[in-house]
Amino acid sequence: MQEHAEQAAPAETGGSMAVRDADGEIAAPFLQAVSEAVEAGDGAALRALCADRHEIDIADILEMLDQDERPLFVALLGEDFDYAVLTEVDDTVREQIIEALPNEAVAEGVRDLESDDAVYILEDLEAEDQAEILARMPAVERAVLRRSLDFPEDSAGRRMQTDLIAVPPFWTVGRTIDYMRESEDLPDEFYEIIVVDEQFKPVGTVALNRLLRTKRPIPIETIMDPDVQSIRADLDQEEAARVFERYNLVSAAVVDDHDRLVGVLMFDDIVDVIQEEAEEDIRGLAGVGDEEISDTVAYTARSRFTWLFVNLATAILASGVIALFDATLQQMVALAILMPIVASMGGNAGTQTMTVAVRSLATRELAGYNIRRFATRELMVGLINGVLFAVIIGVVAATWFTNVQLGAVIAAAMIVNLFCAGLFGIAIPVGLDKMGIDPAIASTVFLTTVTDVVGFFAFLGLATVLLM
Repeated sequence: MQEHAEQAAPAETGGSMAVRDADGEIAAPFLQAVSEAVEAGDGAALRALCADRHEIDIADILEMLDQDERPLFVALLGEDFDYAVLTEVDDTVREQIIEALPNEAVAEGVRDLESDDAVYILEDLEAEDQAEILARMPAVERAVLRRSLDFPEDSAGRRMQTDLIAVPPFWTVGRTIDYMRESEDLPDEFYEIIVVDEQFKPVGTVALNRLLRTKRPIPIETIMDPDVQSIRADLDQEEAARVFERYNLVSAAVVDDHDRLVGVLMFDDIVDVIQEEAEEDIRGLAGVGDEEISDTVAYTARSRFTWLFVNLATAILASGVIALFDATLQQMVALAILMPIVASMGGNAGTQTMTVAVRSLATRELAGYNIRRFATRELMVGLINGVLFAVIIGVVAATWFTNVQLGAVIAAAMIVNLFCAGLFGIAIPVGLDKMGIDPAIASTVFLTTVTDVVGFFAFLGLATVLLM
């Protein structure tokens, strides 16, 4: 998506200045020149530097500027600032900029955007600011945006664009082409024409390449593809992305509760959805929520506190298990040395299973019919690896401490914990998913607790029975 923009000449030097360095990052001299122009309030110099740059370049520059410089950057560029840039920056940066700008300027900036980009910018604003911005827009555009904003958050209706081309099936190819040539409201980019009936329900699609290869007198219904993969406007955006992936779609019609056409989803929007959902799962596994690198120290600390607190509580639980065997530990120091090995191996093995399970649940690959097969596989993997590592650690422990019984104890504990790691690595994500809890967020803490508790209990329990 990123690309190198054409080099522009700063007004004060008359020379050229590269936006990005050899590594593809924003070049330090260019960023310094931009920052100096902003600090000086020199709109002419800033426009000479940035006016014709790609929106991705401007987005990266905005994120690297100081927080108080960003609104001034936008204001100095004026009409040369493309508000589509705000769809490419971190959520925190976008919200800071929008809050700092007057609502009148925001209304003027978003009115020229595609409807999906405008909704993306407006949806996180306070209701009062959102209403004021919409009130400053033309009636037709205001109605379109309000309709999209009425759909649930993270739904296809929020992602769709309302600029589309829909024609009846009885039109000819020639009439359709003439219509597109004469219309002033065509989308900026489109790849298919949607064919609708008299109730404005999609009945087919025509790819542009097929349209242009067909003679003018041919009716649209003759060349249309009647297999329409329409998407409900209230469908979750992640489910919509799966439809695109399943059928290799470039675009898809979006329909309301009555199956009437209300918009269209494009593949570039779906790519963004896939990226967002993947990032959300990765952050969830680490317990960092919707954190961005541009967030403040206070917000970041607050957002991480909850899961760290939960982790502390579960760590205390694991320590409580160790406390049950304090007498055993006092009699045999070797147990304290070897004990972390069992828990660590179980935690790592469980994480491997959990990662595959969470990803499979997210992509709907792990359904009812194959959960048992996946669980059986993971249990067998846990058992096999448990036996293999039991032999290794058993020999090491017996040799290290010249105690064959100790080697047998840790070997048995290793088998138990790796088997349980496989079991709970699949059971915890699936169980959370059944309860409607995102397994990507909660699985790690619970799995770590289980493998620690089982590992400590198995190792110390067996040592108490067999060695004391």
